[in-house]
Amino acid sequence: MIDKTPTRKPRSDGEQSRERLLLAAMRLFAEQGYARTSTREIALAAGANVAAISYYFGDKAGLYRASLTDLMPLPESNIEMFNQPHFTLRQTLEGFYAQLLAPVMQGELAQLCMRMWMREMIEPTGLWTEEIINGIKPEHLAMTEVLARHLGVSLPSDDVQRLVHAIAAMAVQLMIGRDVIHICSPRLMEGPDPIGHWIQHLVRYAEALVAAEKTRLQEEGKA
Repeated sequence: MIDKTPTRKPRSDGEQSRERLLLAAMRLFAEQGYARTSTREIALAAGANVAAISYYFGDKAGLYRASLTDLMPLPESNIEMFNQPHFTLRQTLEGFYAQLLAPVMQGELAQLCMRMWMREMIEPTGLWTEEIINGIKPEHLAMTEVLARHLGVSLPSDDVQRLVHAIAAMAVQLMIGRDVIHICSPRLMEGPDPIGHWIQHLVRYAEALVAAEKTRLQEEGKA
């Protein structure tokens, strides 16, 4: 029988060289930070020459930006996962947590990216602020509008904004506190799909928060 499974087109030497540079840069930037990492170190770790960095990324700043953002989906793609008019609250929350925790499921690359973003917060170059404005804020505002709809309020209030931050914070704890979980509750990260299992629980916790807020609004006559 002829195997008709389509084969992946081999990556060109240029694509492989660019990927090696990106991976080497991510490891070094995550470990040492932007300022203490040189292009010469990156090129050496990638088995490439320094000129390749200029060719593919322009300069060190361009390589740093690519290291932080190349693996990140567009905000519009993330928003589509939870903002659909026919979604129930549970479907909304499942999509919200799925897109938020997707990087955690990508193994080493995700961990490197997370470490880089944490370094960026501590040693800012300006990219973290850009990410908040261009990536995090649109998703936050979209989720605020979605929850306002589920709560039956016409305009997102400060209380709805707080609710979105609280719901997101439960996932952020999992994203940046994996070491704490591994040491305090290692079994919670075991099994074939620990993140999927976490998402199921987070959805239930978030549903409880939304229900509590809806009850409060009804008691105050705001919904």
